[in-house]
Amino acid sequence: MATRRPRADTGRDARTARHDAVPIPSRYAELAQRLARAVDGDIAFDAAARGRYATDASIYQIEPIGVVVPRTEEAARSAVEIAYQCGVPVLPRGAGTSQCGQTVGAALVIDDSKYLNEVLRFDAEQRVAVVQPGMVLDQLNAFLRPHGLWFPVDVSTSAQATIGGMAGNNSCGSRSIAYGNMVHNVLAIDAMLGTGERYCFGPIAEDPTASAWPSGYRDLARFLRALYEREKDEIAARFPSVLRRVAGYNLDHLGPPHANAAHLLVGSEGTLAYFERLHLKLSPLPRNRVLGVCHFPRFYTAMDWTQHIVELGPVAVELVDRTMIGLARENAAFRAVVERSIRGDPDAILLVEFAGEDQAEQVRRLQRLGELMADLGLPGSVVPITEERAQKELWEVRKAGLNIMMSMKGDGKPVSFIEDCAVPLEHLAEYTERLTQVFAKHGTRGTWYAHASVGTLHVRPILDMRRDGAAKMRSIAEEACALVKQYKGAYSGEHGDGLVRSEWIAPFFGPRLTSVLGEIKQRFDPRALMNPGKIVDPPRQDDRSLFRFKPGYRTVALKAALDWSPWGGYDKAVEMCNNNGHCRKFDAGTMCPSYRVTRDEQHLTRGRANTLRLALSGQLGAAGIASQEVREALDLCVSCKGCKRECPTGVDMARMKLEATYQWRLQHAPSMRERLIGALPRYAPWAARVAPLLNLRDRIPGLAAASERLLGFSARRKLPQWRRDRYRDQELTRQPVLAEILGAGREQPGAGAAHREVVLLVDTFNRYFEPENVRCAIGVLQHAGYRVHLARALDAAGPLCCGRTYLAQGMLEAARAQLRRLLAALAPYVERGIPVIGLEPSCLLSLRDELLALVPARESGVFSLDAYLFEEFLDAQAQSGRIELALKPLPQRHALLHGHCHQKAFDVMASVERVLRLVPELEIEPVTSSCCGMAGAFGYEAEHYDISMRMAEASLLPRVRAAGPDTLLVADGTSCRQQIRDGAGREAVHVARVLHAALQHTGN
Repeated sequence: MATRRPRADTGRDARTARHDAVPIPSRYAELAQRLARAVDGDIAFDAAARGRYATDASIYQIEPIGVVVPRTEEAARSAVEIAYQCGVPVLPRGAGTSQCGQTVGAALVIDDSKYLNEVLRFDAEQRVAVVQPGMVLDQLNAFLRPHGLWFPVDVSTSAQATIGGMAGNNSCGSRSIAYGNMVHNVLAIDAMLGTGERYCFGPIAEDPTASAWPSGYRDLARFLRALYEREKDEIAARFPSVLRRVAGYNLDHLGPPHANAAHLLVGSEGTLAYFERLHLKLSPLPRNRVLGVCHFPRFYTAMDWTQHIVELGPVAVELVDRTMIGLARENAAFRAVVERSIRGDPDAILLVEFAGEDQAEQVRRLQRLGELMADLGLPGSVVPITEERAQKELWEVRKAGLNIMMSMKGDGKPVSFIEDCAVPLEHLAEYTERLTQVFAKHGTRGTWYAHASVGTLHVRPILDMRRDGAAKMRSIAEEACALVKQYKGAYSGEHGDGLVRSEWIAPFFGPRLTSVLGEIKQRFDPRALMNPGKIVDPPRQDDRSLFRFKPGYRTVALKAALDWSPWGGYDKAVEMCNNNGHCRKFDAGTMCPSYRVTRDEQHLTRGRANTLRLALSGQLGAAGIASQEVREALDLCVSCKGCKRECPTGVDMARMKLEATYQWRLQHAPSMRERLIGALPRYAPWAARVAPLLNLRDRIPGLAAASERLLGFSARRKLPQWRRDRYRDQELTRQPVLAEILGAGREQPGAGAAHREVVLLVDTFNRYFEPENVRCAIGVLQHAGYRVHLARALDAAGPLCCGRTYLAQGMLEAARAQLRRLLAALAPYVERGIPVIGLEPSCLLSLRDELLALVPARESGVFSLDAYLFEEFLDAQAQSGRIELALKPLPQRHALLHGHCHQKAFDVMASVERVLRLVPELEIEPVTSSCCGMAGAFGYEAEHYDISMRMAEASLLPRVRAAGPDTLLVADGTSCRQQIRDGAGREAVHVARVLHAALQHTGN
């Protein structure tokens, strides 16, 4: 059962039956009731919610007792107190991206990320900030940037990592060689012990007996100081001298030069206290950075030379190996960046960054790097990058390293368990060589990347954790442990201990210090209720009962409607999600628009993938993916396809939703509204003939409200206006007969473009609602010298349609039929090399996506390869010098451009911008936004209206309202234009209309 305090509507369909009336397990009923009465926040005990919090980015899955998302600090304290009184373990959680299993457990999860994410105090002069634990690193640095400051623990997951989680793990980052780890940048922590005691943990160098501290804190400080004095010799003997060491508790920081109790909490993984506030040390933001990309023909050479490169004083030296380079080249989001920055086929590269106040000095240091590489035997092996944007783009590739590697298809995946061992630099090459031999002995290989500057290389052997992976993991871990001990390194150098490495603390710390860890745990958490099983008294790392894929794991048989063979099946596609949480980002890109406004795990790409995986494996009941739990999890997915491009592991939730909706539709008949939406192209010709009558819905008071009651279309939203002047094919006077095309005799693909012919796909939306777009597009193409043909149906079953409206309603068989009709109509053109041109992104791009999944390859042929959006085609022809439009300036000199989600997903926006720049003197400003919120019919549906508007208000509508009246608003998506019209009262136009207007100014 899920119990929630009153809150803003998140778009749930009030007419949908609630699934969460499932009884709470009786042993937790009292806990759930007490939490519901006392805690201001979201409280969930239903199976689906607990399942979504049962995993992090590790190999483990442990179902929590329940989930609390507190709205206030007081609510969080109340939840911890109630759990402790009930004898229930507590697990604090931020983004849930831990790779070692720190944030999974049979406990009450306290999720701070949704509400407790504020900067509470900021002192620019003292360079100090006090933040709540749910604050995301990138958001904090965005706040600090105008002040010339940043928090420099720059982890690769900065777009989703919370400060509380980073402190719990003692995170590091690419530039730790210059700035240190989290422990070096935390001044104090306001924390609450499970016993209810609350203190500000900080310096303890002064004599506790003479201080003004509360008595309880004085006792704690006295205990910690005495413990350090007693064990300092053993600490000195056991703690390695490498910078990267985060195993156990930071015992060495209890004495000089640190002597800070907060540093004991940093890296404690929630096992000692709940963090309420964190006091952070800030650093000046470097004014200038340069980057050198060092290329190596051998991986061993890269490792061996790192020790010489660090002598030049870089702030970062990061490794990327051959495997990761190859996978990045295969990823559409990173391919262009890799090609610009990496020459040839190196075995490894090192990204070497220099930073400081003086740009000229950084360039000189970059030159010295090139000289060093030449002196060592590799002249010309450094690609210098001094432009800020190019540096940022390449760093994004490096930051996505783990997720890029997890995009490998199949059951074998790179597994995190020895990925951040740290060894002294002089041993780095030999260590990596010997560990590679260990992998080979066990029939696998590893992928290497990360922090060469500090001897911490992330390496993940590729293992199948469903079969023999656990046994191999144990053997490799034992041999790696022996190697790290031999080289006097640290077994846990960055990502913490969690479930996967806690049992390896004892071999390094020895029995005496291992006992000390238990002594500290007992003093802080006498009932062992704070995140048990991590650091102290851990389970075995290879306990398969704790794995995500437990013994006996299997998925239910599914007769899929779409082709999932590239993944090995629908279940394998779902399991591509490794819970890395990249979909939680807010700063850029499209993914994930519904999460951006709800902040609910349920409405996150990761949350949806987990729900699907749980349902497919029978963990949510017998209904499988046709369950109500899946229906609700997918309810706010707007099929933006942002994850298709931006998820580094390739999770395509839009396609997964199509399959799940189809499976639901097999058991649930569509509603009248769903039938109307799906069949729109079929009845559109009739509707256009009675346009004035249908358009009365938004003109006569009461009719809109009636349509909401009867059909569920929001009364607050105007419906598209039917046009009596719809586009008719007869308007194109040069339309040839089919025989004329068949006799043209062109055989080579693309020959149509070379010979100035195209076939235009006139979609339902532009034909019946905005016909001027079609007319303008034809005018521009004809002016450019192209003969325009129109795609016409070869049967009498109505106008052509891509099937998009049927797809959205899960009517995949109807969509398949429409696509086949379209293929039949286009085949004669495509076979002769005549390109297919479309105006509506969601329609045309279906030929590159859903077509390939719905129709066998023998039928779809080269259609997807020869189908282009209007602006894509014109851009390609202009860049090749085949056309010259000779446009003239428009009255407007500034254009605000909003990209359709599918244009972004298929990387078309660059073409849109270049085509608009063909208009002289027109300045183009892209709107940085996620989905506009309309998403086809989504924004028209009454239960989704509020969410739709919140998506639009996140960035798009405020930017549109701020635009001057002489600003040209451009949006190619029909739904995007509708949202702008409804939400901001402004008219946006298709690119075709912009270009046509510029043609008119030439006198045409």
